[in-house]
Amino acid sequence: MLIEIKDAAFEPYQRLLDYQVSANFAGKYGATAVFVGSMREFNQGDDVEAMELEHYPGMTEKYLQKISEEAASKWDILDSLIVHRVGEMQPNDPIVLVAVWSAHRAAAFDASRYLMEELKSRAPFWKKESLSDKSRWVDKNT
Repeated sequence: MLIEIKDAAFEPYQRLLDYQVSANFAGKYGATAVFVGSMREFNQGDDVEAMELEHYPGMTEKYLQKISEEAASKWDILDSLIVHRVGEMQPNDPIVLVAVWSAHRAAAFDASRYLMEELKSRAPFWKKESLSDKSRWVDKNT
């Protein structure tokens, strides 16, 4: 299980491939569930020009490690990867990559969904959106 917090742009599909090759579990998995989340140019009916994503170093990584361990204890998975971006972002920039490897698809899908739902609802990240005329903190993730 690997957790990465990035303060610069990353290419999720290259990161996925690099990790999958380095993990050395070829032939042991039959399913890889992957989720990539990107910044939208709209939220709550408004156009969003940019976004800043903040986190609490140490606390955030600890929480992501905790949910990764929980997923591994609930489902029969081989490994998981969470890469999350922080800092300034523009529309279409990748924000998050979640990948789960398992022998079978059900465990991969279920663990991946669990990780994403935990990330969206409980992980210590804070979003500040820049609109054309103001900025605002996002109090509800959708």
